[in-house]
Amino acid sequence: MKKNRKLFLTVIFIVPLVFIFSQCLTGSNKPDPRGDIFAGSSTCVNCHKDVYDSYLHTAHFSTTRLADIHTIGGSFSGHNNTFYFSKDLKVVMESRADGLYQVAYDKGKEIKAERFDITFGGVKAESYLSWQGNQMYQLPMSYFKALNGWTNSPGFDSTYADYSRMIGRRCFECHSSYIKDLPAEGQGLGSLVKEDFDKNSLILGIDCERCHGPAANHVNYQTAFPQEKKAKYIATYASLTRAEKINMCAVCHSGNKNHILHTVFAYKPGDNLADFVETPPYQFPGDSSKLDVHANQSQLLASSKCFINSNMDCSTCHNVHKNERQDLALFSQKCMSCHTTANHNFCPLAPKLGAAIKNNCIDCHMPAKPSDVIAVETQGKGKQRPYLVRTHHIAVYPQESQKIIDYLKNNNKLASK
Repeated sequence: MKKNRKLFLTVIFIVPLVFIFSQCLTGSNKPDPRGDIFAGSSTCVNCHKDVYDSYLHTAHFSTTRLADIHTIGGSFSGHNNTFYFSKDLKVVMESRADGLYQVAYDKGKEIKAERFDITFGGVKAESYLSWQGNQMYQLPMSYFKALNGWTNSPGFDSTYADYSRMIGRRCFECHSSYIKDLPAEGQGLGSLVKEDFDKNSLILGIDCERCHGPAANHVNYQTAFPQEKKAKYIATYASLTRAEKINMCAVCHSGNKNHILHTVFAYKPGDNLADFVETPPYQFPGDSSKLDVHANQSQLLASSKCFINSNMDCSTCHNVHKNERQDLALFSQKCMSCHTTANHNFCPLAPKLGAAIKNNCIDCHMPAKPSDVIAVETQGKGKQRPYLVRTHHIAVYPQESQKIIDYLKNNNKLASK
């Protein structure tokens, strides 16, 4: 009798789950290119509309976009749409019947024209990609907001319009949520192996499931059992260990020099990053001064005393669901949640700075610095670093503190001694 009862209860438990998980195979009109266990971010809005709507305004969401007149910052009119390599060679940004193009002219004759297909970036600068068959290539012109105009793409030669830089999966691994490889047809330029992609598989931006893992089972379960308020079959950031939290961000924010062992598209929250990358960034043992400020946020943070002497992680300061860019007062308040007079670790300059201390710890302790990775060669001007990137090596920078003091003093905002 007990055996039959146990069997009955088992069946009662399993049958609903079989139904729920079977819906992963049939619940979407358009299958997710990553597989049946993915639901697609559009399903998240049904229960998480406020978070979803907020996330739409973040840099993560817009890190890749279809290129059109609304997603390209540079001008397509007047003299503002032209970049001169020399008096004879120029690239003109043109709107044509079938799309927007970067067109190279030599002595007035068109020699190359490729279409804007994908926009990379957008907060400080934009670079652009163009499909050539199943391969993707970076266009020679990028747009930099600080320069308010077009210039040579980072790392490109300043003497000619180069349309030959192939973009591989590694770029998409940090600027998108997925793209499917196709069998390569042969060799690319030099010794590079061509990488072919399925155009229709590209998932733009960093979507919900890139950070929370496959959600089809979660969606189906919570839909079937709406009274269940505890999230099931999904990775929540709070459930991860400190190292796992850092790893989740370090997938993309640990630079481009790591040796990739396995595509990070396959990385899921809670996975061991060492299975994908040779050295997990939080174990960084080296000299932070040798790290470029672009994309090495994890290693720079790991080298900071604030990180070493606490349990902080990326979410201590960042809410990735919100656009908090340039809100120095907000970030300063997060600094002062740890650095207090009661803890005897408050800023020694606080009495001199007065009320200003509440609004800007960041420029003193995480100054914006030029990046050698994002550098452009412009004919006649040499190497330029068109924008600054805030370092994540939290430290005392006396020269930066002095700048703040001088500014406050010159504007009569310095507190009386």
